[in-house]
Amino acid sequence: MPKFPEYDACTSILVGKKASVDGSTMIGRNEDCKATWPKHFIVHPHKEYKEEQQFKAKENGFSCTLPKVRYKYTATPEWTDKEGLFEEEGINEKGVAMSATESAYSNSYVLGYDPLLEEGISEASIVTVVLPYADSARDAVNRLGEIVSTHGAAESNGILFSDADEVWYFEIGSGHHWVAMRIPDDSYAVVSNRLAIQEIDFNDNENFAWSEDILTFVNDNQLNKSNDGTFNFREIFGTRSESDLYYNNPRVWYGQRMFNPEITQDPEDYDLPFVRKPSKLISVQDAKDFLASHYEGTEFDPVGKGPIESRKRYRPISLAKAQESHVLQIRPNLPVEVSGIHWLSMGVAAQSVFVPFFAGINDTPKEYKIGDMTYDPKSAYWIFKLVGVLLDPHYNHFVDVVGDVQERLNISFQQKINQVDLKSADLDHHELSEYTTKISNECAELAMKSYQDLAYELIASSTDFSKLNYNTDENL
Repeated sequence: MPKFPEYDACTSILVGKKASVDGSTMIGRNEDCKATWPKHFIVHPHKEYKEEQQFKAKENGFSCTLPKVRYKYTATPEWTDKEGLFEEEGINEKGVAMSATESAYSNSYVLGYDPLLEEGISEASIVTVVLPYADSARDAVNRLGEIVSTHGAAESNGILFSDADEVWYFEIGSGHHWVAMRIPDDSYAVVSNRLAIQEIDFNDNENFAWSEDILTFVNDNQLNKSNDGTFNFREIFGTRSESDLYYNNPRVWYGQRMFNPEITQDPEDYDLPFVRKPSKLISVQDAKDFLASHYEGTEFDPVGKGPIESRKRYRPISLAKAQESHVLQIRPNLPVEVSGIHWLSMGVAAQSVFVPFFAGINDTPKEYKIGDMTYDPKSAYWIFKLVGVLLDPHYNHFVDVVGDVQERLNISFQQKINQVDLKSADLDHHELSEYTTKISNECAELAMKSYQDLAYELIASSTDFSKLNYNTDENL
């Protein structure tokens, strides 16, 4: 298998409300980047200005006008803004969730006619200029579409949107052209660094959206190879490369294997469907398990017992270079402060834990707002990252120890969520914000304390594996 370049790449999941066990919509993603690159977690307060604001990006000069009212929203920016904000994901006060971006790649033939723009919108700015100004998932699609069409895009990307009713996936295919598709309520999608949306129905603007002149662009430049008149966005704008074969396609295969185990498919298939109806309803734990997965139960698990060539063949979903992972869950029939849960796992999802933060919070723990490239035992990112580093050298010896802690925390988190749900009807908006902040912080503090204790346990136990040990009985 050839070697491929290191990508700042991610894996995503989207779940419609009738495909979930409790009627939630869910979007989630692993943010993968470098071996160590800390993230923070913050809340931007609601803000109103006397006039429209001008946004200008540090990283490439992209600029656009922002509305006078900025909604409150959660975000996970980088530890430094020297290369841009990279706020990545969050939920705003209107109950709109957004995750951006799923890095994707357009083919050179399309880009020859509509190249990406150096000063176009990029991942570094995309959440900052869209999420705080959207009243619904569909509204967010329209806002981003207008920005891409008007200002251009610097990258080919996939962007996830949801609210209590709808889940949308938006893809940028060239400098000015894009499409978006509403995930059917009874379906899910998993995406892995390829343009994924397939056939577009231009007669159905309830479930599809697109750049205004995309049909003219494709037809005038003879970009559609279809012989039956269909418009398959993935085929026209996307790639079919050797990188897709090993780096991308197998992650989609494994996600669909998790949620449709009855269907037999090839992990290297270029034509795996974008959306499927799951064989069983999907829970938020299932979504988290997908993002934490690494081909368990197959010969391709890098920490499994398969042949070495199989274990190294495919890029896993939960990658050692993850900065954070998240599932943004919007639950039905609850106040907006409580219905949205920003599940956040700092570091590597397989080794960390998803902590629930309600959308109504007005602040995050101080540990989530600090941390740079120097190890800091007070930083949430480093607290969870440390356990992953200690687990890696003796993975199969310690994985059950880590798993036990994860399970205990998940039980505690669900009890806290139940507590908030029961009390939410008795509180007004201000009280809900105060209460959800208190409970969310309690969950975070419990998780950090548990992982600090776990790190001490792994440090002590690791000594038994030192090559400098000497067992008297064995050496007599």
